[in-house]
Amino acid sequence: MSSTIQPSDRSCSMLNQFSRSELLMGKAGVTQLKQKKIAVFGIGGVGGFAVEALVRSGVGAFCLIDHDTISLTNLNRQIIATMQTVGKYKTDVMKERILSINPQADVAVKKEFFLADSDTDFLNDCDYIVDAIDTVSAKLALVQTAHEKKIPIISSMGTGNKVDPTQFEIADIYQTSVCPLCRVMRRELKKRGIPKLKVVFSKEVPVKREEDAEVEQDSSKRQTPGSVSFVPPVAGLILASEVIKDLSGQYWPKNQ
Repeated sequence: MSSTIQPSDRSCSMLNQFSRSELLMGKAGVTQLKQKKIAVFGIGGVGGFAVEALVRSGVGAFCLIDHDTISLTNLNRQIIATMQTVGKYKTDVMKERILSINPQADVAVKKEFFLADSDTDFLNDCDYIVDAIDTVSAKLALVQTAHEKKIPIISSMGTGNKVDPTQFEIADIYQTSVCPLCRVMRRELKKRGIPKLKVVFSKEVPVKREEDAEVEQDSSKRQTPGSVSFVPPVAGLILASEVIKDLSGQYWPKNQ
């Protein structure tokens, strides 16, 4: 019997997990993303979905930074959270998920809380930084570091106590309004002489919390914000789309 490959078999043998992306960006575009390294700070409701989209777009290398473990209350919005992963480090679970999608990906993890005096040498070979941290001091330290190292960065602003994902926008931090976190970031970045910062933010007014709801105690004494399954993930996907657009450059598909 002949072992000649039929046309349908031949086409299937040429497929890969990024074939659909190649239809939009071409092989050259996907190859370019394969050569990029992205550092993602905060692997939660926002950051987890950003990583998900980035690895599925073909980004070849990651550094994941998060000190936290998965808790029971993460199940309502975080892509890495299941009953089986509760108690595990977020970075470890995300790394496993990345490699299950793209076994060729290079993934480094750092189980730490980023501070102003944290070591930053690991960022020197990164092409982009995604900030999905939820504390102001850490966000400011990271933006300052990116500014000094001249590494492109995009930051997620507040997604807590919000219920309308259609109100997310991409803007420079100095063109934002309404969002309380944006207001603080504008003031503090201006003090530090940082002239710009690309952000994903929402003009939705935060909704009032149900005060009788049971929540985890925050060690920083901050009031724990409410969240839903369909808001933080959208912010994360928008973050990823901007990163991919910026990194793919000339290969990014243009509307006719």
